[in-house]
Amino acid sequence: MPDILEKILAVKKEEVAVSSGLKPTEAIRAEAVSALPPRGFLRAIRKKIGSGLPAVIAEIKKASPSKGILREGFDPSVIAESYDAHGAACLSVLTDRQFFQGSPQYLIEARKACSLPVLRKDFMIDPYQVYEARAMGADAILLIVAALDLARMREMESLAFDLKMDVLVEVHDRRELDVALELSSPLIGINNRNLKTFEVSLDNTLGLLGALPKDRVVVTESGILAPADVSLMRENGVNAFLVGEAFMRAEDPGLELSRLFGAP
Repeated sequence: MPDILEKILAVKKEEVAVSSGLKPTEAIRAEAVSALPPRGFLRAIRKKIGSGLPAVIAEIKKASPSKGILREGFDPSVIAESYDAHGAACLSVLTDRQFFQGSPQYLIEARKACSLPVLRKDFMIDPYQVYEARAMGADAILLIVAALDLARMREMESLAFDLKMDVLVEVHDRRELDVALELSSPLIGINNRNLKTFEVSLDNTLGLLGALPKDRVVVTESGILAPADVSLMRENGVNAFLVGEAFMRAEDPGLELSRLFGAP
């Protein structure tokens, strides 16, 4: 496991300990159960694909550990409205504070500003965070195979399903994919970024397609920068995309979504 991921997971463990000390599990569970109903993250993706359109999970991300600040004028509400107006299927909002300068408040603001389902993009290691996600309004959570063992992922997936959320399972290679396929979620995110070298190659998604059952929905992540990248994926049967950095660096993220995907 790369050093940066180890550092992030160590911080997450501390964060969960602090949060659960301030607000016990029983309290955050009550907030999760009483939250407004989820909007249907997987359903929104399938609806786009079923209509013959690319399903874009448009990301709201202020910074990254490797690139620093991506967007100075950062207003989650405005970005969410623009994505909604230009054809996004769903949102992904970074809630990690220390490494991505995100915040749960950003997710709350973004979801309130639009009608799109929202993924809580964070490093999820504990069931407490699943309750947190639902309590803040998330419609889906991310499980990263590189960060978790299968037993913990099954536990967190089951809890998410109990709370009527969807789960995006992220993999980087064939070994991780084999683990992901042990889970029930049909949403498989293939990250094109090599965790060790940070190099990005769309061949990572293309090379794993043959190992995926037909009932899984593939989401390609990272490296979608030009219309030709979109065409390459769609020609190979990949119709769901998670894109962040390309949008965050644009003056109007939603307009950039339209340029890249030809969305309305």
